[in-house]
Amino acid sequence: MRGLTADLQRFTRKATRKAPSKATLTERYSTIRRYSEYVCEPLATEDYVVQPSADVSPPKWHLAHTTWFFEEFILARYYKNYTRFHPQYSFLFNSYYESVGTHVLRADRGNLSRPTVEEIFQYRGYVDEHMHWLLRDFPAEALPILEIGFNHEQQHQELLYTDIKFILGHNPLFPAYRKEIKETPHNETDHDFISISDGRYTIGHRGSGFSYDNERAAHTVLLKAFSIRKSLVTNGEYMQFMQAGGYQRPEYWLSDGWAWVKEEHITSPMYWHFTDGTWCRYALSGLERVNPEEPVTHVSFYEAAAFATWKGMRLPTEEEWEAAAPQLPWGLRWEHTNSAYLPYPGYEKPDGALGEYNEKFMINTMVLRGASAVTPENHSRKTYRNFFYPHLRWQFNGIRLCKK
Repeated sequence: MRGLTADLQRFTRKATRKAPSKATLTERYSTIRRYSEYVCEPLATEDYVVQPSADVSPPKWHLAHTTWFFEEFILARYYKNYTRFHPQYSFLFNSYYESVGTHVLRADRGNLSRPTVEEIFQYRGYVDEHMHWLLRDFPAEALPILEIGFNHEQQHQELLYTDIKFILGHNPLFPAYRKEIKETPHNETDHDFISISDGRYTIGHRGSGFSYDNERAAHTVLLKAFSIRKSLVTNGEYMQFMQAGGYQRPEYWLSDGWAWVKEEHITSPMYWHFTDGTWCRYALSGLERVNPEEPVTHVSFYEAAAFATWKGMRLPTEEEWEAAAPQLPWGLRWEHTNSAYLPYPGYEKPDGALGEYNEKFMINTMVLRGASAVTPENHSRKTYRNFFYPHLRWQFNGIRLCKK
């Protein structure tokens, strides 16, 4: 389920290192770009345009936006006499980079019946052709941007999975995306807790491998001793919370979370349906019975925090999660933490438009750590900081508990 078909090599973010071979750059670029199109292969043309929520982008838009990134930040700057595929695509497919120019509002992306899906694939082909020419003699100073472009496209590959699931999972026909796909390649069976001793821990990215700016600077934190569970909370455990009236008892909920439950009439994880006396859920493979042994997913931070309170436990902070990560099995679900998304001590915002990549979102969101079953291979590391608003549930996220 997880990953690209090739073992993608990591590149340093520093332009001063020895440049990778042309063949390596071209192969890596082609592999990543092809995988985005592979993710979309099962879709009908109509599926590419749907936007059932402001938080979900149409698959067509993802394919175009990732292409725009390479055109805007690499070809337009480093390809001599480059001619853009279309003069309006910079407006249509810019996501939120205000310093680059205006853009279509996120909630309006589904209103773009034109350009057509066929034209988007033509756009991808045009940019890929020019990128392949440039990669033959790629400028060393552009290597950091190229690396961000690779990782940016991999981010959108995961978003393609989550957005496609939202699109198909809210269709009353519950069409399968790929029947053979496994959202949970394996279940975790060791539900014991491990003890992490108190002491000083280095948090954040170190070394020469790639990282986003929000993973830096590495810094030392002092942690008290704590106990954290080896496994994620299962569907069966979450059902017990539901059966105990978890969604009806305000004492378990943060104030904002309780308001959200009442306003949105939330009674179960996203994609769960109670049918003929049985809980079923929509998966990428289609509608199926809820497996009690699988880790629960598609729950918000509000739900994760309420569950932890009901259990008499708590969520880990992101620093605790990172300190414990070397001793934990992780990667099935993005894991909620009890940490707000804020800059690290010593954080430096990159210059120019790429400085908008992470810094502008450091408000009102919560950090998730790890990876999920749909995270591309070699796109996860223990320092990776994912972040979403506390009510959002469409990501493949889950719950890990700490003892109080």
